[in-house]
Amino acid sequence: MLMSSLPNDLKTLEEDLVADPIRISAYHDLPFAIFCYDPEDEFELRNLLRLLVFGLDQNHDKQVHFVSLAKLVWKVISEQEGIDSLITVEKTRGFKAGQDHVNSLLTSPHFRPISDEVIKCFDGLDPCKDVVFLVRAGGFAPVIYRPSVLLDELHQRTMVPIVFFYPGGAKGSTDLCFYNLPGFGGVGAYNYRVKVYGAKE
Repeated sequence: MLMSSLPNDLKTLEEDLVADPIRISAYHDLPFAIFCYDPEDEFELRNLLRLLVFGLDQNHDKQVHFVSLAKLVWKVISEQEGIDSLITVEKTRGFKAGQDHVNSLLTSPHFRPISDEVIKCFDGLDPCKDVVFLVRAGGFAPVIYRPSVLLDELHQRTMVPIVFFYPGGAKGSTDLCFYNLPGFGGVGAYNYRVKVYGAKE
C-alpha cells in the first residue's frame, strides 16, 4: 500500500504560503492555487488541514478561512426554490434534469451565482494576512458545476490568496479530472497559470 503524499504536499503548500512574496502563483493578479488530492483521502485531508491552519496562525500570523462549497450549494438550493422543488424535478424528469436545475441556480444571474456567494465570504479580508481555502468541492459532483467556471468567475474579483482543494487526479499533462470521473476533466490547470499541488499523472 502506497503511503499518502498529503503531508509532503501540504508542507510544500505551507512553505509557499508563508514566503514573502507568496509563491502560490507566478502572477501577482492571480493569487490562486489548486491542491489536487485523491477523493479517497478526503477525511485525512481534513485532519491535516486543521494542523496546517493552526501552524499558519500560531507561527506565521496567517488567518485561514474555510469556505465550504457544498454548504453554499445547499444554501442556494434551500433559499431559492427549496429542496422539495429539486426533489420534484428529479422524480419527474430524472437525475440529469435535477443536476441541470441546480446548475441553473448556481450560474444564472436571475438566481444566485455561486461565484457571488463565494465572494461574499471575502468581505473584510486582508490580502496581506488572510488566506481562503475552498473545500468540500464534492458539492459540485458529479457534473453539477465545473470548478473551472468558478475559478474563471473569481479572477480579478479578489486579491485574497485562494487555495482550491480539488478532489481528483491528473488527466494527461495539462488537465485535471474531477473526482476521477471518466470524461469529466475541465480544470485545464496550465490554462489557469496557477500552481497545482499534489497532481500525479
